[in-house]
Amino acid sequence: MFDHPAIAALAALFVWWFSTGAILWAVQRADRKGPGAHGRLVLVTLPLLIGGVAGAVLAAGAYAGFLSALAIWGWIELTFLTGTVTGYARGPMPYCATVTQRFRAAWAALAWHELALAAGFVFLLTSGQEVALWTYAVLWFARLSAKLNIFLGVPRINTEFLPAPLAHLPSYFRQGPVSWLFPISILVLTGAVFGWVERIAMTGDVKFALLGALTALALLEHWLMVLPLPDEKLWRWAMPAPLDRTREERGEHGF
Repeated sequence: MFDHPAIAALAALFVWWFSTGAILWAVQRADRKGPGAHGRLVLVTLPLLIGGVAGAVLAAGAYAGFLSALAIWGWIELTFLTGTVTGYARGPMPYCATVTQRFRAAWAALAWHELALAAGFVFLLTSGQEVALWTYAVLWFARLSAKLNIFLGVPRINTEFLPAPLAHLPSYFRQGPVSWLFPISILVLTGAVFGWVERIAMTGDVKFALLGALTALALLEHWLMVLPLPDEKLWRWAMPAPLDRTREERGEHGF
């Protein structure tokens, strides 16, 4: 059953949705547990990274490679969302008169995280797991493109899910008309989706279905920067209930 491209694409969609929500849920819980909780969360989830690395080195098959790359990517993203690995500047963007100054300030806020993502890519280049490498490459390109578009300007920026350690990041965003980069990003991602679809039609291989679904999600993520759609509802279950927020304000964590 899982050898069918349609099933593989649906599996990729579900894993992406659930894993994203699970990370948001864990970070939101850590937000309400007080000092040190974010660091403990990174340590507790370290087996996720170890499993991803082991899978990329030892496992064979499209699904194993896909899940290995997601595990490595997810743990690195978790270190970022918890504020553990971000950059050497931890405050709001300082006054900047030029785009170059803004870019330098933004790099200072993200530097260690970006280098961690690059290290993950270099590791997968040497792992020999083709699907893991391509999965990570799609995620890396899409995230880099999204970050640059948000930096240069897009009409819609959803900051609802930003955890407490990253509360300063919206000061680096620019909400407004799209920049020259947006149509280029859309063109590249659309071309990639059609390329994966062509490979699926020619070979029927599930690895192209997994990669195609992930690239299509990246394309959708970019369109959601301009289209007024309630994408935040996809992960509403990962957010604290209103009662939890009220108890938090009274100092009652309930854990």
